[in-house]
Amino acid sequence: MDYIQHFFTTQSIASTMLYLCLAAFTGSMFGKLEFKGIRLGVAGVLFTGILVAHFGAPIDAHTLYFMRDFGLTLFVYSIGLSMGPRFFSSFRKDGLLLNLFSFAIVAGGFGTAFLIYRFANIPSAVVAGLMSGAVTNTPSLGAAQQVLVEQGAAPAVISETGMAYAIAYPFGILGVIFTMMLIRRFFRVNTQSEIKEYTRSLESSEPALHNVEITVVNPELFGKSIGHIKKILDKELTLSRIIRYGEPILAADDEIIRQGDIICGVSAQDKIEKLELKAGIVTLAKSVENIPGPLGMINILMTNQRIAGKSIQQIGIYRRYPANVTRIYRSGMKILPTLQTTLELGDTLRVVGKQEILNDVKKELGDSINELVKPNIISIFLGIFTGIILGSIPIFIPGLPAPARLGLAGGQLLIAILLGHRGRIGKLSFYMTPGASLFMRELGIILFLACVGLLSGAKFVETILNGGWQWMLYGVAITLIPVLIVGIIARLMKVNYLKICGLIAGSMTDPPALEFANGIAPVQAQAAAYAIVYPLTMFFRVLLAQIFILMTM
Repeated sequence: MDYIQHFFTTQSIASTMLYLCLAAFTGSMFGKLEFKGIRLGVAGVLFTGILVAHFGAPIDAHTLYFMRDFGLTLFVYSIGLSMGPRFFSSFRKDGLLLNLFSFAIVAGGFGTAFLIYRFANIPSAVVAGLMSGAVTNTPSLGAAQQVLVEQGAAPAVISETGMAYAIAYPFGILGVIFTMMLIRRFFRVNTQSEIKEYTRSLESSEPALHNVEITVVNPELFGKSIGHIKKILDKELTLSRIIRYGEPILAADDEIIRQGDIICGVSAQDKIEKLELKAGIVTLAKSVENIPGPLGMINILMTNQRIAGKSIQQIGIYRRYPANVTRIYRSGMKILPTLQTTLELGDTLRVVGKQEILNDVKKELGDSINELVKPNIISIFLGIFTGIILGSIPIFIPGLPAPARLGLAGGQLLIAILLGHRGRIGKLSFYMTPGASLFMRELGIILFLACVGLLSGAKFVETILNGGWQWMLYGVAITLIPVLIVGIIARLMKVNYLKICGLIAGSMTDPPALEFANGIAPVQAQAAAYAIVYPLTMFFRVLLAQIFILMTM
């Protein structure tokens, strides 16, 4: 009995891990409780962490610092990797507008904090902590404290900055979530309509793919082989079959085109005009589930690691089998395959070919979900390693005594987006299964929030009772004023509600708010907006925290 009591009351790494797990699983359960349709979600872990620390749990701060940063790294890396394939196309569409809104929120928070400093008679170090906590931005707190150290501030002053951050942080999370709910209620947002509108915008940003039937009228194509025609029409058409005298036959490379043939395949909306000039009369055909006659159609999951990263021409399925790849589905995108299109792990390929060989094609391409279950450990740690280095590179800005840095979060996000966009470097694939990505994301954010709660909970109530409640109110002002104003303006400008949620979560660098936003609708709109604004937001948050200290010391 004495041993058990000693274990629970003595500070050690083991006891710290014990209380960390206690905060994590009780907070996860607490977050699932629902009141009038509202749930805290993963943010419940933060509050159970504060509660556990308030009752005197012996914790080792250094262990929690490591676990906090490690959790943040996992969360941000998984977010960036999942958003990589769509990031740059999304940025071209509305990234500038979203980043302008984000900068307005950052500047609004800075201006609100400066007004509080000027008129509320609060030390600048405390206001800097409130500004960092109210926007849930740990790197900006670190940057502010670094400047304070270099300016010769006393340890007690630096400690006050951290306490102000801890007081403002929980309400920073809740303030962003409250804003999302308020905008939804005020504008009577219909979530299903927003999902449909976002889906339509995705389809309009990517060329729509159509089944087409081409009546060949170009005399230069008569007598030419399908292999020759594939090269001529490679950018405009993926061939699947030929209709000759009303019967479908496979578009094999050695098949010769005759007058009266109808070529069937897939083309993009923006390619049809060129297709008509090169081949003949194009008619949009209905989508078919089954092809009558000897031909069949099948969707195959690409899981063969030996051919991943190779082009369709290099793999040569169409040369060895009477079959053609007609569509590729990747990360929610539809791709028109050409001879130079590379196949990646996790792609779903639509193949049209003779019925008797489709199973052979399936075996060659893999079609084994078990292959995708295996975690891609090497690429994960290589990506995180590179992100740490990038986040540590100093950014020297004239007039500042200390260089700014992207930090763990900013560096990881940028690297993960780039790797997710590229998909692979040489033979190394950065593909991550949805299940593995979700696990990394959930584990990371829970570790991060549990550690923040445990680190700030010991003196949390005491500080609030001894006048800290005023700090709390100022933190609420820094949180709410900018996001409410910008959120309302964005909605008046007809910006999609789901994008607004991701925008304000990203502009406040608020992972729990993103998790809440993701729970609103099962689409990527929220995470996409978050990832678009996060890098620049992180940079400006870190920079302005340092500028604030230098302006007010």
